[in-house]
Amino acid sequence: MIELERVYNSKSKGFRILVDRVWPRGLTKEAVNANVWIKDIAPSDELRKWFAHDDSKWGQFRKKYKKELKTKQNIEKLKEIKELEIKNKKIILLFGAKNEKHNQAVVLKEVLDNFR
Repeated sequence: MIELERVYNSKSKGFRILVDRVWPRGLTKEAVNANVWIKDIAPSDELRKWFAHDDSKWGQFRKKYKKELKTKQNIEKLKEIKELEIKNKKIILLFGAKNEKHNQAVVLKEVLDNFR
């Protein structure tokens, strides 16, 4: 099972994976309480800056990020996350974005849910 939580108000128990490329502003390592930080699975800096959490770009962002996730390096990271899910039964993908419906973790979960 994969859950999503905004890191700033996350309280769930489980194996916690920070999936942002940039460390969440204003939070200490203890406050984030992530078991692992897999920043390389996050969108490229170029894509992240282009999107800038603009809801009008959401559809294009989803397509572009899914394309990035198909690279060999990212396939390996997806496998790593799926193995963590199998091992821990439940994982929590932590993200910092304010918009809980339109962010990279939503796309990442969608891809992971369909990844074999």
